[in-house]
Amino acid sequence: MPLPRDLLLKRIKNEIRECKRKLKHHFVVSDPEFKKLPLEITVTLVNTPGPIWSDGRVIHKFTHKLKIIITEDYPYQTPIVRWKSPIFHPNIMPPEDGGYVCTKLLEGWSFKSNLLAFIKGLEVLLANPNPQNPFETDACTRAAEYFNKHPYNPPEIKEKKPKILRENGEDK
Repeated sequence: MPLPRDLLLKRIKNEIRECKRKLKHHFVVSDPEFKKLPLEITVTLVNTPGPIWSDGRVIHKFTHKLKIIITEDYPYQTPIVRWKSPIFHPNIMPPEDGGYVCTKLLEGWSFKSNLLAFIKGLEVLLANPNPQNPFETDACTRAAEYFNKHPYNPPEIKEKKPKILRENGEDK
């Protein structure tokens, strides 16, 4: 049985607000008034390393785009997730193959699950491909074979500390 509509919309709004507050990523909501369902959320992950295949080798890409669709049955039903940017990963299909995301976060989804934990889990998945459990598409199988031989070592992202300025505008 779904949540009452007003309670559901309030929960979704709060979850998105929490994501915007606690994550550095960008979120665009299909209905900023939070009145229509299904609700589409376009998420742009920033400063998040993930592998892509380019010119015969794996390189790091730091910006990734995905779409999360939330239906009337949320949170009892998992959100629908589709990857929208290039990726070379055994557990994430490239957009041309459907953009499906294979993660235990979706398999184990429950009423207590939320978007913030899911997106943080995606950050971990990007940096830690699981070649033992790939999707069975050509691209994901190739990625699994590659990462079985060459573990993915993403660069560490160091957050820049904000500059502290004196009253006259000069650096301290």
